[in-house]
Amino acid sequence: MLAEIAAANAAFQVIKTALENGKELYDVTDQATKFFDNKSAIAKRANRSGNKDDMACFMELEKIKAQEEWLRDHMIYAGRPDMYQDWLKFQSERKRARAKALRDANRQREENLELLMTFAWWMVGTLLVFPAFIFFGLKLFKVI
Repeated sequence: MLAEIAAANAAFQVIKTALENGKELYDVTDQATKFFDNKSAIAKRANRSGNKDDMACFMELEKIKAQEEWLRDHMIYAGRPDMYQDWLKFQSERKRARAKALRDANRQREENLELLMTFAWWMVGTLLVFPAFIFFGLKLFKVI
């Protein structure tokens, strides 16, 4: 989790410095992507971690929430008026798209595994039955 926290903080510092120096949010989209990806990773890890480092996760999420508030204010006051609402809508659409892609990948993996298992059973069946046919065929023609 420390790597994600460090990456999120570094990305935010780059964003903040660039915006304070007159750049636009469009100029730091790579850093914004890193910031929000790491925020998401920290939130997921906080939900999974259990009791061992709840306070640390909570404090880091609070820090990131404050950084997000700063970005929200910048979008509202320095960007166009509806930019923040559009950003929230975009985030929810991307989250749904990522969830759908994950479901599709899991379903494809399950289908591939089922196909592999079917193939394996056919091979086992063939390897068990084929020698019996050969044996009884040879016996039928009195070769044995």
